[in-house]
Amino acid sequence: MTKEQQIKNYMTKLGISYEEATQLWEDDQEDYIGEEGEAMTAKAKEIKRYEKKPTERKKVTRERKVDETKKHLLEMVKQALDENQIEVVGIKTETEINFVYNDENYTLKLTKHRNKK
Repeated sequence: MTKEQQIKNYMTKLGISYEEATQLWEDDQEDYIGEEGEAMTAKAKEIKRYEKKPTERKKVTRERKVDETKKHLLEMVKQALDENQIEVVGIKTETEINFVYNDENYTLKLTKHRNKK
C-alpha cells in the first residue's frame, strides 16, 4: 500500500483529518509511540521481575510391585507349553511369554483388568 492510500485508509476508518492521518503514518514509519508511550516503556524497563529459579525435581525410584496371581498363571502356561514340547523363548516379568510353535514366533500377553467402580 502506498503512502497516500494508507493516509486515505486512516482518514476513512478512524474519521480523522488529513493532517492527523499524515502524522499517524509518519509515526508508524518512525516506530514512534508518543511521549506517553515512551514514558510507559521506560517505566516498564525499570520494574524488576522476580522469577523463581527452576529447581530440578528429584527422581523417585519406586519399586515395582509383582502381581503374584499373574506370575502364577504365566508359570502354569509355561508348564503347559513345556509339557507339549513347545520351546519357550522368554518371559517378560509377569506380563507376557514368548514361544516358538511350528517355526513361528508367538507372544501371549496376560492383562489383568481393574474392577469397575
